[in-house]
This record gives sequence, structure tokens and C-alpha cells, in this order.
Amino acid sequence: MNILAIDTSNHVLGVAILKNEQVIGEIVTNLTKNHSTRLMPAIDALMKEVGMKTEDLDQIAVAKGPGSYTGVRIGLTTAKTLAWVLNIPIVGVSSLEILAYQGSFFEGYICPFFDARRGLVYSGLYKWKNNQLIPVYEDKNILMEAVLEKLKSEKERILFLSPEIDKFRQDILEQLGDKAVIPEGIFHIAKPSHLGLASLRYDAAETHELIPSYLRLAEAESNWLKQQKEKETHE
Repeated sequence: MNILAIDTSNHVLGVAILKNEQVIGEIVTNLTKNHSTRLMPAIDALMKEVGMKTEDLDQIAVAKGPGSYTGVRIGLTTAKTLAWVLNIPIVGVSSLEILAYQGSFFEGYICPFFDARRGLVYSGLYKWKNNQLIPVYEDKNILMEAVLEKLKSEKERILFLSPEIDKFRQDILEQLGDKAVIPEGIFHIAKPSHLGLASLRYDAAETHELIPSYLRLAEAESNWLKQQKEKETHE
């Protein structure tokens, strides 16, 4: 099976091609540049590099969030368009789960998270069991303070993974001490090849029914809903 994996859900842009569970090509950039102008050229360059055509693809895998609202939309829109045009299955995978794959072979809990601003994070808790990555807590939008407070009661060591790890490093170590494990910087970046691998565990979605996993409304949407409620109150 040939899988094209696409992840633009956060700062990193990642594209990978897997053939029968083996990575045959991968592009990962960690740059402050617009994903919308770089994604298709990256896909095209990788396809040419590995000598594959779009009609050779059997499945599309895409990171469905949480993360950057714009980034998630770019990845999903591109992936769904390709899946529809090529008439092949598409699988959406949690961006947090993809990052948790960087903790492969870690024996304790794995806590991936993304900064959601104002003290909030998008976070989940995972654990490897029988060679499967299992969710312990569901992904949610939550105060980092609450995450650390909850993890204090866990007996196992906890591996923290995040592109924004430096922003929270001190709080993590102060709250959890030796129970917290923070690896080197390269492990805090999700890999699209892990997305491709993770997608094999899930059934394909209906292309037009696959939706982003924002975990909260965008600020503009939230403000609009608030305004509508205020209007209703005064009518």
C-alpha cells in the first residue's frame, strides 16, 4: 500500500510517502513560512524524488488537529481534494497522537501538547501497550496547570513532548520533578512518517465528512457566537 501523509497542523510542514509500512521519502521543514504556498510543491517534489505518480497512491493520511486553525484547514483541504480526485481512502489522525509516536519505546506515559495561549494547551496522554499507542486521557483543550496537577497523582514517569516545550519546561519540572522526562529538541517535532504509520490503525473516513479536530472554536467564531447570544438577550 502506498500512503501519502500530510501534516500542516502546526508550525512544522511535513510530507511523507510510505510503501508497505516502509518510509521511502519524507520532507520536514520547521520554518516560519506559509504552508499554503509550500505544501503542493513539497508533495510534487517528493513524488518525483521517489519516482511515484499520484495514480500510484492507495491512501491519504492527514493530521486533523488540534493545532493552528489555518494550518489544519490547509492540510485537510489539500488531503480531501486529492482523495476525492483520485477516488482513494482518506484517514485523519490526531496531531497529538502523531507527536506521541516520538515517544516510541518509552515505558511510561507520554504527554504531547501544543500551546493554545492564555495558559491553555491542547494535550492528551498516551501509553505504549502491546506495540500499540493507546490513549489514556482523551485529547482536550485544558489549562496546563490542570494537566500538571492531574499528572501528579500518576505513579509512572511521564515523557513530555511539545514544540513549545521551553515555554513550559520550568513549570513541568517544578511540579513533577524527577517524574518528568524531557528529551532533546529533535524529539519535539512530529514526523509525517509516523502519521502514515498511525493511519494504518484506523478505518477510512468519508472524504466529505472528515472534519478538523480543533477542540475549541476559533476566536472569531467564538466572538461571533457571543455577539449573537447578546443580541438574542436584548431582543
